[in-house]
Amino acid sequence: MNRRQFLAVAATSGITFALRAGERKLRVAVIGHTGRGNYGHSLDTMWLHLPETEIVAVADADEKGLAAAQKKLKLDRGFRDYRAMLAEVKPDIVAIAPRHIDQHRDMALAAIESGARGVYMEKPFCRSLAEADEIVAACERRNVKFALAHNYRHHPALPVVERMVKDGAIGQLVELRGRGKEDERGGVLDLWVLGSHVFNLAHHLAGNPLACTAKLLQDGRPVVRADIQDGGEGVGSVAGNELHARFEMERGVPVLFRSVRRAGSKAAGFGLQLVGTKGTVDLRVGMDPFARLADKPIGPSGPDVLKQVNSQEPAGRDLLAAIRDDRAPLCDARAGRVTIEMICAVLESHRLGGQRVTFPLQTRQNPLTLLGS
Repeated sequence: MNRRQFLAVAATSGITFALRAGERKLRVAVIGHTGRGNYGHSLDTMWLHLPETEIVAVADADEKGLAAAQKKLKLDRGFRDYRAMLAEVKPDIVAIAPRHIDQHRDMALAAIESGARGVYMEKPFCRSLAEADEIVAACERRNVKFALAHNYRHHPALPVVERMVKDGAIGQLVELRGRGKEDERGGVLDLWVLGSHVFNLAHHLAGNPLACTAKLLQDGRPVVRADIQDGGEGVGSVAGNELHARFEMERGVPVLFRSVRRAGSKAAGFGLQLVGTKGTVDLRVGMDPFARLADKPIGPSGPDVLKQVNSQEPAGRDLLAAIRDDRAPLCDARAGRVTIEMICAVLESHRLGGQRVTFPLQTRQNPLTLLGS
């Protein structure tokens, strides 16, 4: 499938964008942080391939990293302080690229308050529901269009899968089964970093979460306060190298999620299965084909499609269209908050001894910080 064919498919999903006559290019400022999350997956370079945008500046607190970013993005203007950049440049769009999420709240609020019309940020969203609440409120106050880099929400095979399920191709949908990458990060760190992709897809397909029951294990035994440590990648407190969770969802189809350290494989794993009475659709994040039924590809597939989805360009075009049409992006701040709430619900259920917890959660901080208190 070539680029022209891909964009034709993308158009059916409403993710194309083009400047209208007389419109100027939207000015993009990029925030990165070399050594502290860097620039995510193409969140800096994607704008070079969107003719409707131009990158005007980049900020990176690391001196060598800043020089490298300026060279890569072909920029004269570089800043060590992203706040100074935002104040001086006053961009239309801010790309928040670092993967370490302990910086996301401050960067997001600074971008929103700078007068930017749109923000595109690497996932996961942020460290807690309290932070998510702040960002959502700021976006609504300033009417800023905020999009998260859950790029597989924009895969052109996804609408095909949804039509198949609606038409009964796999019979009655009985449950969704999600797994993390289950590498060395398996368990709670995997839940945060990779599980966010799975939960974003599950939320889209099954509706809002209503309740969760879960347990966390460390080497086969229940997680206790002494197991808590800093998880790395800016996620904060984590504990457990194995977890199992069950969600009750708005549309009546339960979502199951598990992550076990070193249990993943390229043959089966990271993604979401749609289990029906007559068959199972397998959605594999980061793989081609993204969707398959009985090992047969569903919808558009091939290296060109995978490259486009991983480039973030379809999501970028959706953000541009959301700004112009004054609508929410497909994966906006509210959807990002739901993803974080599903993650935190797993931790909260375990904290309460595996109890069923309902949404919205009353605990708005990382529940592990309250474990055993």
